[in-house]
Order: sequence, then structure tokens, then C-alpha cells
Amino acid sequence: MVDFGEILTTVGDFGFFQKLIILALAFQNVLFPIFFCSFLFIQSDPERHCNTDWILQADSNLTTDEQLNLTLPREEDGTFSRCQMFVPVEWDIGAIREYGLNETTGCRDGWVYYDTLYDATIVTDFDLVCDRSNLAEVVKTIFMAGLLAGSFIFGPTAESYGRRRTTQLPVVLLLIFITVAGVSPNVYVYMVSQFIVGAALGGYRINSTVLEWIGVTKRSLASCMSQMFSSVGQCVMAGLVYAIRDWRRVQYVLAGWQAFIFLWTPESARWLLGQGRTEEANKLIRRVAAINKKKIPENLLDVTGEQEVQTHSGNLVAHLSKYMSFICVLVILRFSLNLGYFCLILNVGKLGLNIFLVQFLFGITEAPAHFLCVWVLELIGRKKSLISSLLAGSFFCLLTLAFPQGEFHVIRAVVITALVTTGKLFLNWGGSVCMVYIQELFPTSVRQTAVGFGSIAYRGAGLLSPLLNILAVYHWSIPIIVYSSLTLTSGALSFLLPETRRKELPDSTHESNTCNNCI
Repeated sequence: MVDFGEILTTVGDFGFFQKLIILALAFQNVLFPIFFCSFLFIQSDPERHCNTDWILQADSNLTTDEQLNLTLPREEDGTFSRCQMFVPVEWDIGAIREYGLNETTGCRDGWVYYDTLYDATIVTDFDLVCDRSNLAEVVKTIFMAGLLAGSFIFGPTAESYGRRRTTQLPVVLLLIFITVAGVSPNVYVYMVSQFIVGAALGGYRINSTVLEWIGVTKRSLASCMSQMFSSVGQCVMAGLVYAIRDWRRVQYVLAGWQAFIFLWTPESARWLLGQGRTEEANKLIRRVAAINKKKIPENLLDVTGEQEVQTHSGNLVAHLSKYMSFICVLVILRFSLNLGYFCLILNVGKLGLNIFLVQFLFGITEAPAHFLCVWVLELIGRKKSLISSLLAGSFFCLLTLAFPQGEFHVIRAVVITALVTTGKLFLNWGGSVCMVYIQELFPTSVRQTAVGFGSIAYRGAGLLSPLLNILAVYHWSIPIIVYSSLTLTSGALSFLLPETRRKELPDSTHESNTCNNCI
């Protein structure tokens, strides 16, 4: 009886078709880090004072210094208040000069910002300062919640509606709601659009790393290519925001790029066979053979359909129950890895060095690591690679505890940045291995659902990471200890996973039953 692995070998398991689909799906991941830019590059506490132009109605010839002296109270250190102003009055300028103003209030007409690093950010456009400063952190949490929602929606949906639809729909949503975010009149419209953008990104990321068309020897390459393009995107983000320091214009660039993304997403023949759509699957297989310039024996596809329908038919929940041990381990691994990863990402501006330089370093050091990851995965296997990356990542993050916070010092900032960058590299490496694992352990009938569970853990970690970082107000070491300890614990759990290097993807629960007894 011919299985899909033999068919794939015949039509070409890494021909022109596979290279094209990897490029088309992975290239979109260049944009993924850039979606974070509107709330990462914000200068959360910019220099400012209340807008007090009301006094110009009394005397339009006042200098800036005179206007501020008459309308703003001073702090204990002698500087003008950044969140308070004197209550406006309808006096003439002479009376204001003679009697002065004493009653204070919050900024009624917004703020005037100066000495800012950017032309415009969500902080300055939506006035997320003083009593509204916490909304900047809320934005991060809402975006992460969107990523989590996308994992819930688009993971299991791929089992019912296929890989193609659940990859294309997120791109359409991104095009629409990136534009909505760019024209948002207030922070609340912006938050809603960011939630939907996050959900679309979560859905795309789940289904854009599908290894069902890739041969055994190239699966690690296909998965790591997705991560490598994301690393390039971090470098692109630093350069893009450095050149365009207006967050709205960056959104328009993202939307325009989205419109020109080459999205050629064929359906998975494995999934079609599992749904009993044999004719469509065979037609697609023949098309792939033609693209790869391969010839198919006439009787190769004759017996495939009946076998696959019998194999994949059944209840999804019943199938999943056989793999819950693997799913639980991988969920813990994904959560631990990405809690640390996002805690580091969201602190990019707090390491003491130039934010553009740090962001560029975050990206440029990851790209070659993913190429190395491909080689290591094939050389020593998935299990050893995962364990070593988890242990190394937690070790370098814990090393930062040896350099307590204090007054800014260049050498300390450089050392901390080097350790954090190295730790983030290994955490990202571990994430790449998990993505390969989660594709290889499960049969076609539940594969994307399992990916969805892993992505839920991934996004749940992202959702909690801003909250974990907030605990630094009690002590700066708390977030580091929490996510490093979880990653270290995950390294021990990795010993429970079986090795899947150079093994064919299982198409049915029967094919992976032997592996299911490993835990």
C-alpha cells in the first residue's frame, strides 16, 4: 500500500515547488516583528508640559518663557510640572501678572512635547502620559491577547477548512486593520484594531509553517527558514523606525507591503486525503510533480484515497486524547521559552544602550543562529538540540543577575546587552526546535490542532510577559528569576520527548502509536 511519503519522494520532496512555497510563506514573517514597533518605540515618558495656549487670548505677544511662568506650577526641584497647570481664568494679562494664579488642575487641553526621539508615537498622539501612562502597557497586553485569540481560532479551524483558507484569511485581515490602526482617531480604536491584527498574526504564524509538503531531510530547514526571516524582520524594524519616526507612516508602509505580499498557498494534499477528497489531492499531486519536473507512475495514486479515508476518519477529540502527554510537554516548553523571549523583547529600550542598536543586534545575531540550527538539528537530532538550547538560554539570562541595577554605566550596559542578546538567541533557537517537534510528532488528522495548542501556550506567555515585567517595580530581578527558572525546568521535561530526526511524518494515529508510548 503506497503511503504519502513514497508519493512525495516520487513527485519531489524538495523541488522547485517546495522552495517556492517556503519562500512565499516565510517571507511574510519579515513583517512579524515590525507589528510590535508602534508600542515598542514610544519613549514612554517624553519631555512635556501642559498646553496653556489659553493665556494667549489675554496677550498674544507673550514669549514662551513668560507663558510657562504664568500658567504652570513648579516642582520641588524648580522644574515646570509635567502633569499640572493653573486653572484658566478670564482675566486680563495685567491682573494675571499682578495677582498670579494659584489653583491647579490636570492638563485640560493636552500636552506640548519637546526633545522627543520620534516625530510621533502612540504616546504623543494619544497623550498616554500622567494618569493615562498605564494605557501604553495595556496596548501590549491587548495585542498579545489578540495573538492568543488567533491561536484558538485558526489552529483547530485548519483541520476543518484546510491550510490554504486559514493562511489567506489572516493576510486579508492584516491589510484592513493595519490601515485602521494607522488612521485611529483615539487609543480605543487603535486597541481594537491591534487586537484583530494580533489575532490575524497568530493565525498566520500557526499555518505558515506547514511541513506536509517537505521531505524528511529538509523539514528542519523549512521550519528554521520561517524563524530566520523573522530575525531579519527585527533588523528591518530597527532600520524602518530609525528612518521613519512617525508610527502612523510605518503602519501605512506595513499595509502597502501587505498588499504586495506574494501569497501562493496551495492546499495540503495530506489534508485533502484525510478528508476523503482524493480527486482533488491527486490533481494537486500531479501539478506538483509537473512543477518539479517529475513523472508519476500511472498506478501510484490508485490506492491512496481509500486508505487515507479509513485512517483519518474518526473523532478529533478521540485522536487528540492519544497524544495529550506530548501536547502537555510541548505546551509547557512553548510557554516557558516564549515568556522569557517576550520579556526580553518588550524591554528592548531599557538595557541602557541606544534602542535602535539593541533592536538591530537582537535581529542580526538570530539570523545566522537559525542557519546553524538547521545543521545541528540534523547532526545531533531534535532532542539534544532542544535540551542544550533551553539550558544555555536560562544560564545566560540568570547571569544578568550578577550585574545589579544602579546608575548607568556603559560597560555594564554593554555586558547586560551581550548576555540578554545571547540568552534571547538560545530561547529563539529552542522555539525553532519546538516548531519542528510539534509538526513531526503528530499525525495529519490532528497536526494543526496540536500546533494550535502550542501557539496558545506561546501567545499566553506573550500575554503574561508585560505583566511579569511590571513586577520589576518590586525588585528588578523578579522577572528574570521567574522566566529563567521556568526555562530551566523545561529543559528537564525535554528528556521525556522522543527523537524524530529523519522519520517520516505520520499520516495516521496507527503510524505514530509506537511513538506515543514513549512517555
